[in-house]
Amino acid sequence: MKLLVTGGAGFIGSALIRHWIGQTGNQVVCVDKLTYAGNLDSLESVAGSSRYVFERADVADAAVMSRIMVRHAPDVVVHLAAESHVDRSIEGPGVFIQTNVVGTAALLEAARSYWEALPTQRRKRFRFLHVSTDEVYGDLGPSEPPFTELRAYQPSSPYSASKAASDHLVRAWHRTYGLPVLVSNCSNNYGPFQFPEKLIPLMILNALQGRPLPMYGDGRQSRDWLFVDDHARALIAIVSGGIPGATYNVGGRSERSNRSVIAQVCDLLEELAPAKPRGVQRYEDLLQTVADRPGHDRRYAMDSGKLERDLGWFPKESFESGLRTTVAWYVANRRWWQRVVDGSYRAPELARVAS
Repeated sequence: MKLLVTGGAGFIGSALIRHWIGQTGNQVVCVDKLTYAGNLDSLESVAGSSRYVFERADVADAAVMSRIMVRHAPDVVVHLAAESHVDRSIEGPGVFIQTNVVGTAALLEAARSYWEALPTQRRKRFRFLHVSTDEVYGDLGPSEPPFTELRAYQPSSPYSASKAASDHLVRAWHRTYGLPVLVSNCSNNYGPFQFPEKLIPLMILNALQGRPLPMYGDGRQSRDWLFVDDHARALIAIVSGGIPGATYNVGGRSERSNRSVIAQVCDLLEELAPAKPRGVQRYEDLLQTVADRPGHDRRYAMDSGKLERDLGWFPKESFESGLRTTVAWYVANRRWWQRVVDGSYRAPELARVAS
């Protein structure tokens, strides 16, 4: 089985590719536009493999994506390329519409053209997995049960609305054209190699640099946390055994408030990085409350029962074990995150060498 992963230099995409190369004997094609969120440093451990190929491309360019598919002949397309940060979508929604909606439509057309030209047996084997988010479902009340795949969509932000639109497009291409699609909706991911605009790496890196730890509002917004390697295993399970047209929720069964997550990060840093920046007595002293963002959902929680029952997937990491692994990785891998902080990870020569 050969994978083509869009957004493969991003956080989840790179985890999937590292897992695919490390745990199987199969090939993978990484496609990435290399926006700010694409980091080829995250693929350094597999870049020398004969089973890995990198293509720098924009998924919104259907002609280019068609050529890439014909050139590499994948059995599975895993579509992860997306703008994904809610705050950025509030500041500038246009790029989210372009990448997440227009880009998905263009990629679907490229995939349909490629799939329709395949021999019969390869057409039967082909899959298109669209990776989405729990945020399309809106937010939950304090006592409501977790989201299931039957939950009605109620997106709150430009980001989640653009992902909801892309989900609908994918399902329409299945219903109208018969394209063998799968959809997954995941909860908040965390782990090594995550870009430091997201909550957990932002808290870790700010603390290590003696900078404030900004917390929105009262910090009681609740999220279900999913370790990224568990998510990678879930995606492989879905493309291997999922039923075309089906949707699978992927969660970590680890619901926590933002406030408690920040407190756990600080506690782990006290243990794993006791030599603090100058002037810092305790990491938790850096906590700083900031104004809540517009339309901020209060609670997400995911019911992964369908994925567990039908495909036998379960998360291997508890939140405590996954968070310890994550904090320890950032403490031990300063070169990776310092190159992100200073911008050198986007050096043009790196992109040229990789492509």
